[in-house]
Amino acid sequence: MSARVFIDGAAGTTGLEIRERLAGRSEIELLVLDDAARKDAAKREEALNSADFVILCLPDDAARDAVAMIRSEHVRVIDASTAHRVAPDWVYGFAELEPGQAAAIAEAARVSNPGCYPTGFLALVRPLIRAGLIPHDFTLTANAVSGYSGGGKSMIAEFENRDSPTFTETAFRAYGLPLAHKHVAEMQKHARIEHPPIFLPSVVRAYRGMVVEVPLPLHAFTRRPSIEACENALREAYKDSPVVRVLSADASTVTIEEDAGTDRLSLRVFGNVETGQARLIATLDNLGKGAAGAAVQNLNIMAGLDPVAGLVL
Repeated sequence: MSARVFIDGAAGTTGLEIRERLAGRSEIELLVLDDAARKDAAKREEALNSADFVILCLPDDAARDAVAMIRSEHVRVIDASTAHRVAPDWVYGFAELEPGQAAAIAEAARVSNPGCYPTGFLALVRPLIRAGLIPHDFTLTANAVSGYSGGGKSMIAEFENRDSPTFTETAFRAYGLPLAHKHVAEMQKHARIEHPPIFLPSVVRAYRGMVVEVPLPLHAFTRRPSIEACENALREAYKDSPVVRVLSADASTVTIEEDAGTDRLSLRVFGNVETGQARLIATLDNLGKGAAGAAVQNLNIMAGLDPVAGLVL
């Protein structure tokens, strides 16, 4: 029997990407509403309550409203918005983050899809914190750059539509300057660190792709971990993952395009042995493992299917 899936917000950037990954899969039956039906509250509510799985690709408030509309206890939800990422009664949908996380997702009725930036950040630091290589009370910094598709249709118009009043020809733009980005709470909670990370996001003139960096003064930590120890901890954490790969730090450059168009996540540990400094770098697609790819992976796990079915790795 196929799993009935309704994507609420299927016309948005993430929703379209999820549909693309689910299209043609015999074990998935997509419930699709046309434009008129999507605007009909009764038909949308019917779809929300008749599916086996609902994937929410909506703004935060709309996602909360959609969850409130679901009365059927049979329906299981994956929320791609920020609304429930730190909610205590939702399972965090990063299957590789902790031992047993995939099993928790498999049994969950409510799963919050991780944010794109937090995915890179958490993948780099959580295993090192768990191993005691990074003190949990050290204030971490995350420098990150994303393709403009991460901002949805409005930001895509800014970079692509010359008729848009907000059109820009800028190559690089830093934002989140007051250090209060909505991803910070998610990053702090799931890294299990004492202080909010100093998060420095930016956007560049590339449609998709993402680079997330975390600098570490290893010489300042009590245990003074080596660069090799950090890499080994990452390799051990993800040794069985078909999605997360730990690469050797033999590259002279790392580009935003490296994992664009895929659903994988790549990690590296660069550093200077003499100064005791390390530079952790993650690359991923902001629409892949950072959004749609993660949602499809979570759906697969929840439905008891091959976890990487429909993904590009």
